[in-house]
Amino acid sequence: MSRLNSPYPKQDSAEAVLYTGFNLRPKHLDPARSYSANETIITGQVYEPPLQYHYLKRPYQLQPLTAATMPELTWLDEHGAELSADANPDEIHFSRYRITIRPGIAFQPHPAFARDENGNLRYHQLSASALEEIEHLNDFAFTGSRELRAADYVYQIKRLAHPAVSSPILGLMSEHIVGLRTFAETVVEAFSHNPQTDLRDVPLAGVNVLNNYQYEITVYGQYPQLEYWLAMPFFAPIPWEADHFYRQPGLQQKNITLDWFPVGTGPYYLAENNPNRRMVLKRNPNYHGERYPTEGAPGDKAAGLLDDAGKPMPFIDSVVFTLEKESTPYWNKFLQGYYDYSALTSDSFEQSVSLSSSGDFGLSEQMRSQGVAMESAVSASTFYIGFNMLDPVVGGLTEKNRLLRRALAIAVDQEENIAIFLNGQGIPAQGPIPPGIFGYREGESGIDPYVYEWDGEKPRTRSLDEAKSLLAEAGYPDGRDAKTGAPLVLYFDVPARGPDSRSQLDWVRKQFAKLNVQLIIRSTDYNRFQEKMRRGSAQIFQWGWNADYPDPENFLFLLYGPNGKSLYAGENAANYLNPDFDALFEKMRALPNTLERQKIIDDMLEVLRRDAPWIWGYHPRKYTLYHRWNKNIKTHLMANNTIKYQRLDLALREKLQTDWNTPVWWPVGLTVLILIAGLVPAWHIYQRRRYHKKA
Repeated sequence: MSRLNSPYPKQDSAEAVLYTGFNLRPKHLDPARSYSANETIITGQVYEPPLQYHYLKRPYQLQPLTAATMPELTWLDEHGAELSADANPDEIHFSRYRITIRPGIAFQPHPAFARDENGNLRYHQLSASALEEIEHLNDFAFTGSRELRAADYVYQIKRLAHPAVSSPILGLMSEHIVGLRTFAETVVEAFSHNPQTDLRDVPLAGVNVLNNYQYEITVYGQYPQLEYWLAMPFFAPIPWEADHFYRQPGLQQKNITLDWFPVGTGPYYLAENNPNRRMVLKRNPNYHGERYPTEGAPGDKAAGLLDDAGKPMPFIDSVVFTLEKESTPYWNKFLQGYYDYSALTSDSFEQSVSLSSSGDFGLSEQMRSQGVAMESAVSASTFYIGFNMLDPVVGGLTEKNRLLRRALAIAVDQEENIAIFLNGQGIPAQGPIPPGIFGYREGESGIDPYVYEWDGEKPRTRSLDEAKSLLAEAGYPDGRDAKTGAPLVLYFDVPARGPDSRSQLDWVRKQFAKLNVQLIIRSTDYNRFQEKMRRGSAQIFQWGWNADYPDPENFLFLLYGPNGKSLYAGENAANYLNPDFDALFEKMRALPNTLERQKIIDDMLEVLRRDAPWIWGYHPRKYTLYHRWNKNIKTHLMANNTIKYQRLDLALREKLQTDWNTPVWWPVGLTVLILIAGLVPAWHIYQRRRYHKKA
């Protein structure tokens, strides 16, 4: 049934279309560049790295995607000779991963693969006249495809070093993949002389094609986290044909680029890319196919998450992302059933959530009456206030400066911050590792004893009197320098975020004021802020980190000395350097998740909590609301390719959309009657005057 208020054109009822929205246009869809959540919602459906996460199992578990099996690991000595499986860790100088991909996987149809009658690529040497007829990727008359090969994965790894790509993970991967740093330098030199250099012709020592279906990656020492990276779009395949096709200057001028039109083997391809209106994913006609999981975590079967076990995926034919600049219109369309799911925002919080007497969140009566379900999980993210450890006032590892940082950490009330600015959607952090990641401890054993104490049920921030006492021990009684009497003035560097952030910045200032410490906000544009962070000239700053993969190394490396932002351009924004912590980190990073690793992490956290390079902040809780016609929904904090698992009950959606959007005609009829009633006297007056004139 057609509904008058439907925001969509009439669709074929046989097609399963998922409707959702976005408010921030993607900047990069090139898998070597893309690193934002609003981008991976697209790239995760189009590109297929060799590995993926099991959709249902918890804790998170890797499994093959395009790979035939999990990578085969071999340890090598300093001369490259193979070692036995029980080799002494000190003997292991290299680790070699052999990846075997499945045959028969094909790329989506694309003009980059199109060939003429002679077998030559049709569109790789476009003339000026041919380009005049091209304004969009769909303007190409012919498309083609070919089988996925191991060389496509190797080509993408080489692209991480392409000077025009500027991959955000090149620095990190250069520390691990053998020869990548040297390869990057060679490629920069080669492209400076010949912009048309073919990456296939430049060898990379640590990455090699063995045959059409096998390739190897060699890393320095032990780096078991590589397997997690092999489940990310950074390590998805890119065919050389697509890269060469898009590199043509005429296409780049028309914004027909790999950064805008991805080319993959996944269940969907990007059919429409208009970020000022909408983006559309459609089912890839060349998709190799995959079946829904047949096993999951305890409780999944009872929750209906195995009802589709063994069935071919994807279940959804297309996904329509519509631009919604404001959250209110999005929320209203969700309530009408025109969006299939919605994040929980500040605008929708009171309407959708109720708070029990015990302080737990639940769905409101209105949401329950509409059959809305809610999924929630503490995100694998951490947000914190950092101290620049190079700063002479707040940095350093002297006891005086440690006490100052601890005092400030106690003064900043994270519970209040979460209640006011996150609607209670989060938990106070006790260190850099969030829940769900190995190394995180629940309960009393997991608290930071320098900032919190255990009240029998949960952590409680230490008293303000303790903070004032610590501040006095640090040499700043009542917020003044004990030697000079000058007030303690600190500087909080933040990127400009508009008037909406003023209340939060005022709140931070008031937290420091509890100790009579003056906090001056230094707000600059984001580029200037980034430059200050790179130079190490910021004093106190606010930052956050979302997990790349479910391993403690991905959070603890944020405080690893050789990863310092100022000296090494790494992600250690605090420029924290403690040899004890670094030595423990180097032991921990290569270990499996054992009691030995947990003990080392406990020791690392003790060092961090004593030194206090961060005010730990909070881990946000993620809530998502779903209509009852959405099936196979389970929050996954690591995977970005989950749309293929979802299914829609189209008949139920159609019925409920009709029920919720049935026009109410009686007010219109009443209005018409009122108008008629008002016109009758006027008609009589008009007739009398007309008759009088005739007479």
